[in-house]
Amino acid sequence: MRNVYYKYNDKTKTYDRVYPSHRARMLTYLRNGFFFILLGVGGYIAAVLLLGTPESAEDLRSENARLQMQYKMLSQRMDDALEVMDDIRQRDDNLYRVMFMAEPVSDDVRNATYAGTNRYEAFTDLDNAELVIATTQKMDVLARQLYIQSKSFDEVVQFYKNHEDMLRHLPAIQPVSNKDLKRTASGYGYRIHPIYQTRIFHDGMDFSCDIGTPVYATADGIVKNARWESGYGYIVTLDHGYGYETRYAHLKSFKVKRGQRVVRGETIALSGNSGRSSGPHVHYEVLQRGRPVNPANYYFMDLDADQYDEMIRMANNHGKVMD
Repeated sequence: MRNVYYKYNDKTKTYDRVYPSHRARMLTYLRNGFFFILLGVGGYIAAVLLLGTPESAEDLRSENARLQMQYKMLSQRMDDALEVMDDIRQRDDNLYRVMFMAEPVSDDVRNATYAGTNRYEAFTDLDNAELVIATTQKMDVLARQLYIQSKSFDEVVQFYKNHEDMLRHLPAIQPVSNKDLKRTASGYGYRIHPIYQTRIFHDGMDFSCDIGTPVYATADGIVKNARWESGYGYIVTLDHGYGYETRYAHLKSFKVKRGQRVVRGETIALSGNSGRSSGPHVHYEVLQRGRPVNPANYYFMDLDADQYDEMIRMANNHGKVMD
């Protein structure tokens, strides 16, 4: 309610109403306007602090969605990196350590995690806590596996330094020239026998080639025998020491004799089609302490990584063997 002011008039002996001047009215209007402006600004600031502006809220939602997408991409890259690490682990355990007859790194050491600790407790209050924690755990696992693998490779290098002579006597190349891998016929494992048409275990690898193709010693050694053997036909067996032997079967003829010393890459025979064989080829075996092992694990001096992977793929084609 507006205040009304009166002033006593001595002449008329009455109270006359007093009206504010134009200047006073303007000051009043300005004062009231300024008050309402301050009140509005204060309310807006309070609303922004409590609720945020529409623009900032939208920006926050957009930023949150972008961060969530980046975490998902990072999580996928972690999965890819862990898959690569698993491939490296398999090569380390099944190839490099096998070469030096060293025990593989235990799964308990390789797969140790931080499970059961409060390491990720600080992330539990985040909006996307599950995604953030899972991705962080993958990063921790990858970091640990990289450390373990690095230590393992240090050991392998030390094995190499201490086993130079052993390395010369370790089967490390293919028994025939096969850089393009076109001569890879069948690999180690269960296959269909070409004659009996039954599923059998194939102890070696078959390399198809023309009769008379040079057959090479895959490591330094001594000729244990060069003879005819039932099923195998003409066969050469090399004793490489350190528990390793190699066999070369279905040959046409020998280039070495029993007791002779040979070096890696030396021609020891010519390929043929002798014994139980469905076509000209060389059957090749690697034996460790008298037991056949997969020859595909012993071509590290002959093939690069891509060729090795292709060899494994072709050797595991589950096709028919040639003997």
